[in-house]
Amino acid sequence: MDVGRLFAYCMEISTPDFDLAMTLDSGQVFHWERAGNGFAGTIGDLPVYMEGRSNILRAQVGSAAGRYSGNRGQDAHATITHYLALDHPLAKICRSFPDDPVMNAARQFCRGLRIIRQPKWECLATFICSSMKQVAHIRQISLALRRRFGDQRTVGQHVIYTFPLAERIARASEIDLRECGLGYRVKYLLATARLISSDKAGLEAWSALSDTDLRQKLCALPGVGAKVANCVMLFAYERLRAFPIDVWIERVLKQHYFPRKKRITAQRLREFSETYFGEHGGYAQQYLFHHARMTLRKSGVSRDSSTSLRCARNDMNVHAQIALRR
Repeated sequence: MDVGRLFAYCMEISTPDFDLAMTLDSGQVFHWERAGNGFAGTIGDLPVYMEGRSNILRAQVGSAAGRYSGNRGQDAHATITHYLALDHPLAKICRSFPDDPVMNAARQFCRGLRIIRQPKWECLATFICSSMKQVAHIRQISLALRRRFGDQRTVGQHVIYTFPLAERIARASEIDLRECGLGYRVKYLLATARLISSDKAGLEAWSALSDTDLRQKLCALPGVGAKVANCVMLFAYERLRAFPIDVWIERVLKQHYFPRKKRITAQRLREFSETYFGEHGGYAQQYLFHHARMTLRKSGVSRDSSTSLRCARNDMNVHAQIALRR
């Protein structure tokens, strides 16, 4: 008998101002798979299948450990609600965005997109593996790690794999990890996993740190630079002011907010983003990123292609010619 199916539990959750597909497909999390009319994945080690319709989220929850583990009813409801950040005052957050053409277009396009609360190790490991990779490739790496090192779960008809614990990755060989498509990132993931599994890096304890101290701790980990640190701060530590700047976002900022400047330093972009986008800069960044990525996808342009991005300028319908604070 399939124990996961035996203990599957169904529920409905009110989700006003929420778009499930927009949220899970926006490049902040990489393991949710489209299945039927919804998505199948895990929240920690809890297998979940979700469908979003008309301000109602229908969820089916399996067992968290291959047997009934208490994650049912109110517990599962609370777990899903917390993970999807349904308590974030999204309307208020969106009103805090700058009133400019680029941001307004992104806000309109990304209605219902929320910054979810990811497990800290899973988020950190995934973004260490994300360096110089497109979203599709990151998803492939995540799935390979789950299938090879994670635990199998079922919910309904869906077979899902948990993200492996740091201790499991720390015991893996470089050869096994390379077979998951990590390339040169293997040494970084392995070294960081060993630090965490040996309690030399306390991800949970770091929650009490200030933004500055948290960023410093994260950047001291192998394979973690400013961009990855800000991603982890935003998606795992709920530091909603964190504004990750990757190659793509750098181009968005330069093209739309500094169109007349031929040269602008990375430090200037960081200072600008921290002040201009304010206390919910992380949300603003995710909206800008997802809107631009979807616009380019419709144009058949690769997200990470520098040449293609330059050629795609005329396909972007929002060009800001505004006077901003210098």
